[in-house]
Amino acid sequence: MFESLSDKLSGILDKLTGRGHLSEEDVSAAMREVRRALIEADVALDVVRSFIDRTRTKAVGAAVVKSIKPGQMVVKIVHDSLVETLGTESQGVDLNAPAPVAIMLVGLQGAGKTTTAAKIAKRLTERNKARVLMASLDVKRPAAQEQLRVLGQQVGVDTLPIVAGEDPVAITKRAEATARQQGYDVVIYDTAGRTHIDEPLMAEMAEIRDAARPHEILLVADALTGQDAVHLAKNFNERVGVTGIVLTRADGDGRGGAALSMRAVTGKPIKLLGTGEKMDALEEFHPKRLADRILGMGDIVSLVEKAAEQIDMEKAAKMAEKMRKGVFDLDDLSDQLGQIEKMGGMGGIMSMLPGMAKMKDQLAGAIDDKAIKKQRAIISSMTARERRNPHLLSDDARKASRKKRIAAGAGVQVEAVNRLLKQHRQMADMMKAMGGKGGGRGMMGKLGQMMGMPGMGGPMPSPEQIAAMQKQLGAPGGAGLPDAPPPGLNLPANFPGFGGGGTPKLPGLGGNPFSKKK
Repeated sequence: MFESLSDKLSGILDKLTGRGHLSEEDVSAAMREVRRALIEADVALDVVRSFIDRTRTKAVGAAVVKSIKPGQMVVKIVHDSLVETLGTESQGVDLNAPAPVAIMLVGLQGAGKTTTAAKIAKRLTERNKARVLMASLDVKRPAAQEQLRVLGQQVGVDTLPIVAGEDPVAITKRAEATARQQGYDVVIYDTAGRTHIDEPLMAEMAEIRDAARPHEILLVADALTGQDAVHLAKNFNERVGVTGIVLTRADGDGRGGAALSMRAVTGKPIKLLGTGEKMDALEEFHPKRLADRILGMGDIVSLVEKAAEQIDMEKAAKMAEKMRKGVFDLDDLSDQLGQIEKMGGMGGIMSMLPGMAKMKDQLAGAIDDKAIKKQRAIISSMTARERRNPHLLSDDARKASRKKRIAAGAGVQVEAVNRLLKQHRQMADMMKAMGGKGGGRGMMGKLGQMMGMPGMGGPMPSPEQIAAMQKQLGAPGGAGLPDAPPPGLNLPANFPGFGGGGTPKLPGLGGNPFSKKK
């Protein structure tokens, strides 16, 4: 997301941070490059001018010139200006109104309104424990109402029964009456779209708004349309009056012009970002976190939140107990690989880590998320007894037939099975080394001390600990990672990341382990 803009801004600011002294000419030259990068990213010209003027005024002040690290100070100023442009504070969907709370989705055809309606309904059901009713008001597009009904079944959310021949206003009134009678907390109206803005569309939206009296009117806009999305937001806001914006296909937007311009031009907050086709691919819009990502500082907080959402806490507790005892079988390895897949694969995880944006070229050939699927396929081809007892697959003549059967079932070579078993043995040895009796005496506790977080290895870190880790790992002026392990940390031989060969490779890294030997 915003990869092109992130690369350009990071390159410009890296030149500043490498200097011991900055003159006003240095800052002005950097601001010219930032201006060019923002214009190329399709940011509105008025927004670019305001951003550059505000940043230059702060960057050439006395506080910067006398700073010990003036380059770092300029990075912080650019970061703060980005946050200010994006909207300062995060604003989610507002449900603070008498039930049933009406949410109306508007936008052009093809922007993703129907899918977004189902995503929002799923999010409110799971996070807010709300009873949600969805109603399709699109009587123009063929099968639009049927599409919403099918999506409702997929996410487990009720939809208003379809009545042929009803007009949008009548459907709106029936949906509101049904929601009141049956005790729904939220009703979501999925309105019709057009290929372009026209008077009949705006008149219909106004009629529906007057009938539904919605608490939230969310404009669903395609992030890939750039400035067209901004103009669309202005027009809808003038005619209908939107309360917030949902940007879809943000995961494919390498430039970010729409996101950076939307708040400044329309005065309306971006509330949600659509980041994929799956029903859970919807994120809250956090200006500060997005600014961190754009400047290559990572997004540790979002990564921890995503982990907390995806990880089954009961399974995690059982896994922690098994790790404490030094037990790690192939079922455990499969579960861990599954969690990585749910969080977006190794590529998705590493994109949120500080500093990884600068290493993406080096890692491009090393990260292979397809390897995880193949590894899980190999484990699934084993019997339950073999997964619980990996020693049954040890090398000898009798076990060779087991490996051939597993390889045939997974569609890979026997060498791939051997590599997976070797990786598992090395990870199991590492788990034994990490499991230590008592509080922070195990290796996880000592690794936590390295990060300045004594509580690591125990429960989920607190917001204060997460903020401290974010600062350690690369926020402006952060100290960065320690150069060496602290005294008293007795690492096993060949521990990953501390030199030596033969270390176990993380799934999805180190190329494709399933390629045939030459």
